[in-house]
Amino acid sequence: MERNKEQKSESKLMMGVTILAISGIVSKIFGAIFRIPLTNMIGAEGQSYYGAAYPVYQFFFVIATAGFPVAISRMVSARIAKGDYINAHKSFKIANTATFIISFISFVLCFFGAENIAVFMGNPEAALSIKAISIALLFTPIVASFRGYFQGEQNMTPTAVSQVGEQIVRVVVGLLLAYIYMNISLSKAAAGATFGASAGMIAAMVMLIYMYNKSKEEREANLKKSVVVYESPKQHFKELISIVIPITIGSAILPLMMIIDSMVIMRRLQATGWTLAESKVLYGLISGYCDSLVNLPVVFIDAITISLIPAVTTAFVLKNKADLDKNVKTGLKAMMLISYPTAIGLIVLGRPILYMLYPNKIEEAEMAVLTLQILSVSIITLSVMRTLSSCLQGVGKMTLPVINLGIGAGVKIIVTYVLVGIPSFNINGAAIGSTLAYLVAGLLNYRGLKKYANVDLDLKSIFIKPFIVAAVMGVSAVGVYKFVFVISSGNLISTLAAILIAVFVYFILIFKTRVVTKDEIEIIPKGDLIFRIAEKLRII
Repeated sequence: MERNKEQKSESKLMMGVTILAISGIVSKIFGAIFRIPLTNMIGAEGQSYYGAAYPVYQFFFVIATAGFPVAISRMVSARIAKGDYINAHKSFKIANTATFIISFISFVLCFFGAENIAVFMGNPEAALSIKAISIALLFTPIVASFRGYFQGEQNMTPTAVSQVGEQIVRVVVGLLLAYIYMNISLSKAAAGATFGASAGMIAAMVMLIYMYNKSKEEREANLKKSVVVYESPKQHFKELISIVIPITIGSAILPLMMIIDSMVIMRRLQATGWTLAESKVLYGLISGYCDSLVNLPVVFIDAITISLIPAVTTAFVLKNKADLDKNVKTGLKAMMLISYPTAIGLIVLGRPILYMLYPNKIEEAEMAVLTLQILSVSIITLSVMRTLSSCLQGVGKMTLPVINLGIGAGVKIIVTYVLVGIPSFNINGAAIGSTLAYLVAGLLNYRGLKKYANVDLDLKSIFIKPFIVAAVMGVSAVGVYKFVFVISSGNLISTLAAILIAVFVYFILIFKTRVVTKDEIEIIPKGDLIFRIAEKLRII
């Protein structure tokens, strides 16, 4: 009986992860469709404007909304777990009002302060891009609140659908405007591309409102059968603030770190002899060529962390330690099974992948190879850090991940300042700083989770076994690339063949070596079908 309950809890978690992961994959495909031709159009210099605008937007975005989806998700899931649908809905309404007010103030500060912000970052021509993307702040509160409400119900479909719709509109509008303004100026082309994010946010808002209204009857039925527990608006607001403030501070650290990072990079590069134009190109290597690839697994990071919070919260509220341990283990292991092969794949195939994606900018692509390889390691450290942060938030330790990330950010700024100022490191110093920052914060998060939640984890099955399998996959990728290249002399076909064979080898190995167990397969949606197919193919 207890085992069935545990399986049901895990299955619900993995269902949420799967839905968000699929939508995220689709979104990332559109994102790649967007960033790759955009980089081929505007190059590293244009990407320096585009890349400078996003950290600013993300900073104001998290100030306005970041804590609210998590707070709504946690407050709603905790009440629904007790059958209190009335107060779950009340939490949503109060949070929705608060986030709209803060978002409007954030828009005013971002839009009218764009010139000063761009000068502070050492990239004055990025001001137009900052203004273009700031318009999205008028619509993000509604999107964030609705997504948080649906996630609190552990219904990930509305979030998934709105994410895909948002990306489609973003890509179409962004590329179209970039193309129109490309021959006028790079700064205007970059601004057109960033405005795509604003258009996408409007589309997401419309879709979420439609889906919320569509589920009105079911929501009203739940309200009728709800247990009656009086909670004043003041109680809701106090709880909301207690969750939102630490999460917002913690969420703001990363974009703030990126803003400071941009400023430090630009100024330190020029202090060591690089011109302003050369510094823009070097910064564009990270923001244009590397980030689009390194951020690919972020879709899975977001899917897992978003699904973990209500799952961990429910287990913690109900004092079900078995579920708590399993949810944390499932989230971490899923993260490692994704981040290891992605990081290793980008390290061993970094050059051919960059050459394949940016045939019009081969010289800049070559300059980005080492930076990409270094930054790829941060995929692993970021994955661990973000997953454990969500687990700590789920068990009520809201401020600890903030403190730990702040320490990591301090490490990042110091390392970047020192290494970027060394000519032999230049932009690669920033990549090393990012990797170390996430590593430090992740280790501190793990220590906190052990201390406050007493979570029992099998570190060998979570970290060591998946790494060994991913390393073997990396060796196979290099071998296939070299073999096919000797035969065809073509980078495109060699790279695609290496990636496809590496993926095939990886999936065979994780089943054959029992890195993924039968129980873990069965908690995935349609896991029993996957297991039967794997058995017939003699993979298991």
